[in-house]
Parts: sequence; C-alpha cells; structure tokens
Amino acid sequence: MAAEPPYLELLKAVDSFPHIDISKTPYNEDERSSFYQLLLPNDPRSHGYIHPSVIQKLEWTASFQVKHTVPRTVQLLDDSDGKDTAAACSRAFYEVLEKAVNSKTYPFLKTMQWENYRIVGARYPKVQILRSAARLFGICSRGAHMTAYVRTNDGMKIWVGRRAAHLFTFPGKLDTTVAGGVRAEESPFECIVHEAAEEASIPVEFVRANAKACGAITYVAKSSDAYGDGSNLMTPVILYNYDIELPETIVPRPQDDEVEDFYLWDLEQIKKAMINREFKTNCAAVMIDFFVRHGIITEENEKDYLEILTRLHRKLPVATSAFES
Repeated sequence: MAAEPPYLELLKAVDSFPHIDISKTPYNEDERSSFYQLLLPNDPRSHGYIHPSVIQKLEWTASFQVKHTVPRTVQLLDDSDGKDTAAACSRAFYEVLEKAVNSKTYPFLKTMQWENYRIVGARYPKVQILRSAARLFGICSRGAHMTAYVRTNDGMKIWVGRRAAHLFTFPGKLDTTVAGGVRAEESPFECIVHEAAEEASIPVEFVRANAKACGAITYVAKSSDAYGDGSNLMTPVILYNYDIELPETIVPRPQDDEVEDFYLWDLEQIKKAMINREFKTNCAAVMIDFFVRHGIITEENEKDYLEILTRLHRKLPVATSAFES
C-alpha cells in the first residue's frame, strides 16, 4: 500500500496567501504592505483587495477614485445617471483593462474577448469583470469541478484527466474529471453540464440527471510565477464540487484541445500521484475534499484531519452575498 500523501501540505500550496487579517492591511503605514480595498457604488463592504503594484501600473479612469491615505481604497463611482449601475460598473472595469491590454502592462491580458466573471456578493448582481483580470483586483473567482468515479469489483476508481501540454497554466498536470471557471451568465451546475460535454464527452442528459452537488471549498491564493507577476496578489476562490457515478459504459474522452487524456485510476494510484505533486494544485484540493466526503480521509487515519477541514473552508475576506450587512 502506498504511503498517505501529505494532504495538509498540498492544501497549503493552493491556500497560499498568508493567513493574515487582510482587512487591516489598508491601514498599514507602509504603503508597500498595504492592500487597497475595492469598493463598489453605495456599498461599504470590500469586494477585493488590490496590491499597491497594481495601483501603480494600471491607468485609472475618472470612474475610479483612488485614495492613497489610510485607509487606502479604490472607490468605483456610479456613472449610470440613475439608469443601469451594473452596466456602468462593468464598463468602468472594461475601460481600465482595455488600456492595460493596449499598453501590454500585463502579459496575461492579451485580449478583451475572453469570458467574464461576475463579482460575487455585489448588490448589483450583473457587475462583471474579465476573468483573467479578476486577480488584479483581488476579486473572488468561481470555479466548478466534477469528480467522476466508477464502482468496480476491485473497489472505487476515479477518472483523472491530464491537461494539454500547450495550456498557459499548469500544462501537463493532472486534473479533476471536469472543471471550469463559472461564467458570469451561468450557474456552477450549468458550468459543469457544458464542461462535461466539451471536455470529457459525457452526455448532457446523463450529467443533468446524475451529477450531485457536494458543497464548495474556499481558499485564498497568491499569484504564482505561472502568471508572470512576482507580486503577492491576493485571489479569493470558491470551487463548487460535484460528484457523478459513471457506469462502465460511459468512458470520458477528450472533446476539445484542453485535455490530453483520461485515466481510470484506483485510490492508490491517485495517492501516489498526489505524493509526487502531479496534480494541478487546486485539483489536489478538490480530490482531498472528495476523499473526506467519501470517508477515505478520516480522523482515525489522518493526524491533521481537523486542520485539513479548516483549510478546505477558509473564510474569504470579501463579500460573498449581496445580503451581507
């Protein structure tokens, strides 16, 4: 039997932003360690924390009021003239990012044609921002993952994908069966439905009838070298998790160019790959959550059990509901 993976260390690799009270950093006397609080119109709650390096690099428009004294804030103004505040906010983000694209300020902002995220917790629920730019503003990202498994005579086996070698982030790493960023206009479940068809050729009707929502994990990541920026940018993340039991007659197959192949592995094979750090970091966290829910990781066999549960559900420093006070 393979050794147990260092589950807690794997979680620390994804929940990688220091465990500090981020809400206090806008009050730091030293501006270099002071994040700027992102405020939306008519809402005192934070929807993001922006690193001072981003404040300096972006060319802000008149729609944003940047305050450099304590507490440091970036206030998005309401330019809607009483009409559509959400559209005005989305347009303001777009205009700033368009300038960054044209000036090539950030290499990962190559186009304005990519999909959008909605800003979680905004009181104007249709406020959107370019997906690839969310981390520049410390805005919460949403993803959805589905783990497909098969019950065999030899026990449970799980379908694991391998990311294509040409992908910008984590090329060639192991992945969950199905995963994707949740677009602004869709729900986490609808994300899983279309990604299952596009990435793994799993029939839409089967997914709709059999995929089971299993909660979510939350963490706060810092920017990695994969994004070409050395600053400690802060990215809160919510990953909605789904399970689906597949019959042996349904075999995931790559449908687009994002997945190289799928493997049906037993638990020991997966544990070995986790020990060798072969999984994309957040996919390792999703697999750990699956192991907890299915009784593979328990209080009896894992010394860090309670800390693992805590690290899977970190309290996010930004608003997550429009109804929060």
